[in-house]
Amino acid sequence: MSHPDLLVGPRLDDAGVFRLSEKLALVQTVDFFTPIVDEAYDWGRIAAANALSDVYAMGGRPLTALQIVGWPREGLPLDLLGEVFQGGAAVLAEAECLVVGGHTVDDPEPKYGLAVTGVVDPSRLVRSQGAKPGDLLVLTKPIGSGIISTAIKRGVASKPVRDRAVEVMAVLNAGAAEAMSEVGVDAATDVTGFGLLGHLRSLLEASGVGAGLQAGTLPLLPGARELAEAGVFPDGSRRNLEYASGFTEFGEAPEWMQMLLADAQTSGGLLVAVAAARADQLLAALAQRSTPAAVVIGEVREQPGVKVR
Repeated sequence: MSHPDLLVGPRLDDAGVFRLSEKLALVQTVDFFTPIVDEAYDWGRIAAANALSDVYAMGGRPLTALQIVGWPREGLPLDLLGEVFQGGAAVLAEAECLVVGGHTVDDPEPKYGLAVTGVVDPSRLVRSQGAKPGDLLVLTKPIGSGIISTAIKRGVASKPVRDRAVEVMAVLNAGAAEAMSEVGVDAATDVTGFGLLGHLRSLLEASGVGAGLQAGTLPLLPGARELAEAGVFPDGSRRNLEYASGFTEFGEAPEWMQMLLADAQTSGGLLVAVAAARADQLLAALAQRSTPAAVVIGEVREQPGVKVR
């Protein structure tokens, strides 16, 4: 269904956007998932940061959230659910986003997430289309959370590796969104379940361009490479890699690197296409806001597809 004020509908973008006035538009999104760590509080933090990320990827500011819960009433104590809520509340408070309600259902498998409403000035809206040949690609968080989450479930992740991954996943993309708005960028998306290559593909396809990636510059979570080399690789990431092989020239990139490029992320960073002349300004703005990473990982090309160097 079309509408003149529906600026972004059900396409490849991260969230829907509906214009209320010349200077104000609503940004709406929803996301939830099953536990990826053992600690209920940390699961709540990560799920909240992940749900808010789609608003930030559009250059928006979250305002309100509805909690979405599936909980095995007979299988897990409600006190544990309270810890999930507390983790989510901590991140929402940091984002200055208010919980205004929600809904809970009895579910044999626990699930938690948020439906988020935010706002954006339509003139500052960032889309996943608009990347131009010559733009540089900047990533704002290290990758490898899918592999590490799998290692946690298998009991093979060390505590330092686990703790760093959790902290990075719980970091809001608010600072990255502010930096984008301050500098002005051509396109952006957040990196989540389809992995870096899958989300890059969506951005490139929407923009009618291709990209080259410099594998050696990719920021990795501590322990991610070692776990990938040991064959710790979630099924979702394996499907991502099969899909990515259809449009990616991996060249001499080793198997562990290919796995990380396709690894399904949770609450990943923003992938930003910025004019080369503004790249240093963006990197400086990201560094000022203490983003987990602020790294140029490649460039946009006219030729379709992705080439890894």
